[in-house]
Amino acid sequence: MAVSLSSLTSSLSSLSFSSNISHIPTSLSLPRTTTLSRSPKFPSFTVTASTADIALEPEPEIADLKKYVKSRLPGGFAAQTILATGRRKTAVARVVLQEGTGKIIINYRDAKEYLQGNPLWLQYVKIPLITLGYDTSYDVFVKAEGGGLSGQAQAITLGIARALLKVSESHRVPLRLQGLLTRDARAVERKKVGLHKARKAPQYSKR
Repeated sequence: MAVSLSSLTSSLSSLSFSSNISHIPTSLSLPRTTTLSRSPKFPSFTVTASTADIALEPEPEIADLKKYVKSRLPGGFAAQTILATGRRKTAVARVVLQEGTGKIIINYRDAKEYLQGNPLWLQYVKIPLITLGYDTSYDVFVKAEGGGLSGQAQAITLGIARALLKVSESHRVPLRLQGLLTRDARAVERKKVGLHKARKAPQYSKR
């Protein structure tokens, strides 16, 4: 009996070791599956290539707009009949109106792109045409220079309003009621000698 018990214990111990060994491959197989799941990250390079192609598209559009403006304005801005100039701060805008569908092109670029999609500046540009109901009746071509985009947008407003007067003198009353024919003369006051800015004085020191 003693021999049989010892043989049973040895067989049980061997079974326990074999069970431990059998669990090892399952634990090792888990990281292998995780490493295989990381392989689909490589196709991301195709997305970056497509975005790079899209970024290069706007260049020919600017060239096309330049050709389009030159075809619509033979002889340049000065040769056109409905031409007016608007000013605000240090910005100057020359505006040409032609019958069309409501396009607004500023310095050979679309108005929304040139004014960076700012809704206030876009509203400045469209107010004179909306006031008279011509927002889809005229195309506007602008050459703007000087100042910032805010000043240029307000200069374009005055230029469009003055150009609409050349279309018909009857437009004067509604444009005047909206204050669109008044040149805003406010500008930055120049710096004075001995002051930090136009009026800001240095701090007073008693001694």
